[in-house]
Amino acid sequence: MRVILAEDSTLLREGLVRLLAEEGHEVLAAVGDGEQLLAAVAEQRPDVVVADVRMPPTHTDEGLRAAMEIRRRRPGVGVLVLSQYVEKRYATELLTSDSAGVGYLLKDRVVQVDEFLDALERVGRGRAAFDADVVRQLLSRSSRTDPLSRLTPRERDVLGEMAQGHTNAAIAARLYVSQSAVEKHINAIFDKLELTGTTGYSRRVLAVLRYLGT
Repeated sequence: MRVILAEDSTLLREGLVRLLAEEGHEVLAAVGDGEQLLAAVAEQRPDVVVADVRMPPTHTDEGLRAAMEIRRRRPGVGVLVLSQYVEKRYATELLTSDSAGVGYLLKDRVVQVDEFLDALERVGRGRAAFDADVVRQLLSRSSRTDPLSRLTPRERDVLGEMAQGHTNAAIAARLYVSQSAVEKHINAIFDKLELTGTTGYSRRVLAVLRYLGT
């Protein structure tokens, strides 16, 4: 894939450049702030952008804002956002914008090379890739306020895997159940969330959004 990196830590940025090159990906540019990222995307037209959430000059949400702008201008470009911590507002904003071809990964996962590369590949193929810890925190709500209190524990597990962007086959493998069982759980989730018969929208995305309470 053709990739552009945006990370203000020189050490991490250069490490990612080397890793991606070794895996056969083409790194078109490696920049250190949001403005440079937008300019590089306009010039190079990548398949995927990997961007830190917090970058200069304010180190708040420059990377995320640039990623959202890229999604608006070029919806075909995949965006994988990296963050040092679980920042619920930013993760929810990404997920609610359009989960096709987007991902949110904790920087600790970069060290786990296989997980990072898997997330990159999924985003590049137009799928979602959300860190398991991020999803777990986003979905942690009390039974009093949780709109999904009717779900069984297994259905919650399945929905959590859906939120990370896994396919039915991948969910079956990760939960050690059959694919038909996963499909039954998903249909039950749709029924309990009153999403059966919904048209014009992805029921998987709507189910996750309802889980997040957005």
